[in-house]
Amino acid sequence: MSSSIPGYEELLDRLKQVLRRNGLKHTVQRELILRVIYDCDEHFSPEELHQKVQHRFPDTRVGIATIYRTLSLLESEKMVTSVSFGVNGKKYEFGMKHHHDHMICDHCGLMIEFVDNTIETRQSAIAQEHRFEITGHIMQIHGVCHDCQQKD
Repeated sequence: MSSSIPGYEELLDRLKQVLRRNGLKHTVQRELILRVIYDCDEHFSPEELHQKVQHRFPDTRVGIATIYRTLSLLESEKMVTSVSFGVNGKKYEFGMKHHHDHMICDHCGLMIEFVDNTIETRQSAIAQEHRFEITGHIMQIHGVCHDCQQKD
């Protein structure tokens, strides 16, 4: 896992390389999508990202299909990561920030990010025991948040 988060210009250069490598055009729309993702501190659905882009850049038309295609491309390059909600779709986040895991409320969808060094250490020990090289991991703990427990 990278210890430093790239700056926006470095990220934009990477996007341009990815687009060239895949035979795709660099467009203003893709650049604006990347900018909003880079500046976003929360998880978002494609529809929420679309609204954020439209709100922040009202003079530039960005279609929802462009949002979906760009998210797919960015996810394949690990520039964004996603958390699946099954039939309720995915939520995304900027994928190049410091590693963390998620607790997800199955009732309201609340996502709590956390880092636990004991879990990280134990994962490494288990991998070492099995002579397995970890290249990354995603941990999701599903349950019911405190507020939803109080409602039940």
